[in-house]
Order: sequence, then structure tokens, then C-alpha cells
Amino acid sequence: MVKVSILGATGVIGKNVAFTLARADTVDEIVLFAREESLDKAKGETFDMYDALAAEDIDCKLTPSSDFNDITDSQIVLISAGIPRKEGMKRLDLAVPNAEIVRNYAEQIAIHAPDCIILIATNPVDVMTTIALEASGFNKNKVIGIGNHLDSLRLKAYFSNQLNINGSEVHTRVVGEHGDHMVPLLSSTTIGGIPLKYFMESVDIDVPRLIKRLRKAGNTIISKKGATEYGPSFAISNLISTIITDSHKVLTVSTYLNGEIAGVSGVSLGVPVVLSKKGIAMIVPIHMNDYEQNKFKDAAEVVRNTTEEVKNSFNY
Repeated sequence: MVKVSILGATGVIGKNVAFTLARADTVDEIVLFAREESLDKAKGETFDMYDALAAEDIDCKLTPSSDFNDITDSQIVLISAGIPRKEGMKRLDLAVPNAEIVRNYAEQIAIHAPDCIILIATNPVDVMTTIALEASGFNKNKVIGIGNHLDSLRLKAYFSNQLNINGSEVHTRVVGEHGDHMVPLLSSTTIGGIPLKYFMESVDIDVPRLIKRLRKAGNTIISKKGATEYGPSFAISNLISTIITDSHKVLTVSTYLNGEIAGVSGVSLGVPVVLSKKGIAMIVPIHMNDYEQNKFKDAAEVVRNTTEEVKNSFNY
């Protein structure tokens, strides 16, 4: 039996992940965990989802709860709870208030679901990954932030749309911070197997404009509709499905580094990894040119400094 628990299930991301997972029909039970004052809303969400699932003959148990005992035996526990980003805010602006929430939840997960994989969606996700790792005491391979998975999907879509080429022909990746200090790996991007730098010799494509659009993608959506919703939810569901099905796909997530990439240590950043039912099976080595490597190290310093500020606020 496959069981997934979502902490923060009444939020925009949490409830969308729950519904997307339920529709995928690969999970037997989803716990929609909410604070006690939001439990009625969680119940309402489950009733609404059951009506929709009935139309597709999907039988997935949905459990609204505010009791941590209900997350016991979960294979994956997603933390999506926290203060959402508003227009004009940077993800790092959320660090201190959201860290308290993530720390408390990670401690409870360690007690009630000690064998699970913790997936972090709360922003700033790289900082929160380290906070959850230390609070839970888990092995680093079992505490995973959504990292640059969505950023990588966005960049892939931008190239595909700009060039009018099927997305399966575009291979690109974004690493570093999930935020302003993200690092698109243009040096290793290929279109139909052809390195981007050679492809650009015969095709007119404004790469700097695409990268600028990528960095502002989240804030652009927030300014238009108030929150990002479908993109993050489907990206998170994709990560969960990859883990559950033991697919061993290479996806870009946030993980605590001990020198595996560019010698960076003591900080969580987005890097390509192989995901399996045991969590991160391996960190995939990548080649970066000098510019990309310097930007990656810059991202590490920004995230490390913020993480230390947050930990100091806890009086660690």
C-alpha cells in the first residue's frame, strides 16, 4: 500500500498536489493534514475530490486530519505549509517565519513516520531543505527539496515554444538556488542532440530574454493571479510519482551537498540526482563552464548565509 501525507493540504499547492496524485491513481491513500482550525476545510476538499474521482472510477482513500498519528506508515511526507509568497517578495523573504513551521513539522515526521522520505515545497526551498534535514535527523538522501525541477521544466518549455520544436527534443537543466540565483546550464543544453551554441548559429533565438523571463516566472504569475498553482503542483506530483514508481529518473532537486558538485559543501542546492523509492540514489556529476560554476558558488553563499541567519533565529 502506497501512502502519501501532505502537511499544508488546504493551501493552494497542497490541495492541488493531493488531487493530481489521486487522479494519477498510483497512490492508495493520501492524508490531507491541516491545522485543527483548518480541518473542516480539509474535509471539504476531500468531499469535492471524491466527487471528481468518481467520474473517472478512481478509488483513492483521502484522509483529512490534524492528528500526526495519521501520517504513520507514509512512504512520502510532503511539507507544503508556510506563508505564501506575495507579489514583489523574494523567496528568501519568507525564510524565518516558514523555517519555524518546517522545523516543527520535520520533528513530528521523525516521530510518527521515521521511515519516510521528506519532500519540501515550502519556500525558500533550499534553506528549508537544510532546516528539515537537521530537525528530522534523517539521512540526507531522504530529505529532498523540489529545487530547480520546476525551473528546468519551464526553461525546457520556453525553448520548445520559441523554436516550435517538440519538448522531448530539448534537454536543458537549471541548478543552484530556486530563486534569483538559479543557474541555467546553457553550456550543456542540447536541441535535438545538437549543443545550443551550435544550434544558435542557424536559428534566431533570444536566449538572454528567455533567461530573464525564467527568473521572473513565479513573480509574473503571482502578479497576474495571486499565486503559482498548476506548475508547482504538477512538478511536485511528478517528483512523488518518480519516487513511488522507483523510476530512477534524473531530476533536479535540492539536496544537502558535501562537495559532490563544484566542491560546494554545507548547503542545500538544486542539482541533478537519480530518484528512487529510497530517495536520492546518487547525485549526478555535471560539467559547468567557468561562468556557470562561479554563479553556482555565488548561489551557495547566498543560501548558506540565509540558512545561518535562520538557524541563529532559533538560537541554535
